[in-house]
Amino acid sequence: MKRARFTEEQIIAVLREHEAGAKTADLARKHGIAEAALYNWKARYGGMDVSEAKRLKQLEDENAKLKKLLAELTVLIERRGKPGMIVSDHGTEFTSNAMLAWAQENRVT
Repeated sequence: MKRARFTEEQIIAVLREHEAGAKTADLARKHGIAEAALYNWKARYGGMDVSEAKRLKQLEDENAKLKKLLAELTVLIERRGKPGMIVSDHGTEFTSNAMLAWAQENRVT
């Protein structure tokens, strides 16, 4: 996976400079980015503060993990058939809402 060159803090700082009136071309040159990258950042992070941007990143990472889990479960069902039930050794308080939704959608108790 490609490593980000700029942290959320740096991106928000660049966007604040842009909001303060700095020209897009000047900011792009100063920070060594394409103007298109600046517009993409603005579309994604515009109006956010640093904590919101970090939370967005965390949610995106969690979402990617859950999508991978869903894909793996779907492949298992295709190969082995649908399980009768799923048992969590750690109790229901540790069962994710995504897992519960998947089980309900696939009629697994």
